[in-house]
Amino acid sequence: MNPVDARAAMVAELEKKNGLRPGPVRDALLTLPREMLMPQAYVRRSAPGEEPPRWDLLDWSAPQDRPELLGLLYGGASVLVQHDGEPLLGRVRGTRSGASITSMSTVMGLSASLLEELDLRPGQRVLDVGTGAGVTAAVACQVCGDQEVVTLDRDRHLTDAARVRLAGLDFRPEVVCGSGEQGLPGRKFDRVFVSYAVGRVPAALVKQLASRGKLLAHVTSASPSWPALAVVERNDGGQITGELRAVEFAHRAGHGMERIWLSEDFRQRIATEPGTWTQRSMLAPPADTDRGLWLAADHLLGGLVRDFGAEHLVIGAPACGSWLRVEPVGRSRWNVTTHGPRDIWKELQDLAVRWQAAGSPSRYRLLFEPDGGQRAVSACGRLFWRLPTRRALDEGASA
Repeated sequence: MNPVDARAAMVAELEKKNGLRPGPVRDALLTLPREMLMPQAYVRRSAPGEEPPRWDLLDWSAPQDRPELLGLLYGGASVLVQHDGEPLLGRVRGTRSGASITSMSTVMGLSASLLEELDLRPGQRVLDVGTGAGVTAAVACQVCGDQEVVTLDRDRHLTDAARVRLAGLDFRPEVVCGSGEQGLPGRKFDRVFVSYAVGRVPAALVKQLASRGKLLAHVTSASPSWPALAVVERNDGGQITGELRAVEFAHRAGHGMERIWLSEDFRQRIATEPGTWTQRSMLAPPADTDRGLWLAADHLLGGLVRDFGAEHLVIGAPACGSWLRVEPVGRSRWNVTTHGPRDIWKELQDLAVRWQAAGSPSRYRLLFEPDGGQRAVSACGRLFWRLPTRRALDEGASA
């Protein structure tokens, strides 16, 4: 398959599975040669859990790499573009081991849906926060005109590469190396797009929204399990309105953001140990589609991580070692096994009652308070929580 056919196949798949609609984003994706933005990409060669991990850097200039690289670039999955913070320009193809992947191009279905949500139009001033491989910047240049686009990243290696590769597409946006959360003070933008998850919406970026402007950013706690999409807009009168939408997938966490995980050892203990007690329950666990409940749980219960690889509901609290395992045992019956100082099952069921009383929301108003605080509130006002302060996030990152 050649790149033109691969692009067409990718867009067709996005239309089928992600609901990509006719319009400027679809047109841009059909014409954008991703192999020019990402002429090199990594493929993992080591097995899960193998140490040290190993990757091969594939190169478009090497004919033997092209078939596999073409599949990576247009297959729809994340594309791994940087290992261990290295420069992207001047790399030699071959194997890398140890360390980790430090930058990747986002899953294409997620990127396309967010780009459509931005509602890009010609002449708009766009701030792309988190340059990465330059895909968002390239689409914005195609739709809005490159003179109106600024792309910003804290990693100079990424901005250096993006500047060169975007110029190769005849796009010359303003490319800036700096703090994403600070944006460009004193400037105004019609669209602001943050391509990494944050603990709260950066206040500086909200200030940089122009009249009728829109900002998109994924908001998560330290847990990666239940994210939200923040949609922030400024009206003609200058008033800011915001919404948190519970979503299934989100960008990776930004630099320095604290994250909690279930280790492989912890997962095995949850799967095999008897726990403190098991009860037979007629209460169903919350459904996966109750994303508004899970989003509330992420913030109101805190410290919980779900094992999405488990067959049934499995949740752990890494900080204290508590866990929950729920398994169906016939019609309308579940075995609920818990362990540790937290009764996660009771916490979830109590919150489910509150969530249902609030109208089972999947979206929450995001309020920006005069003191700089941010608060998520259900439409009826009965379910709410505060997002962490900037100081709390900084302390968490340095802990």
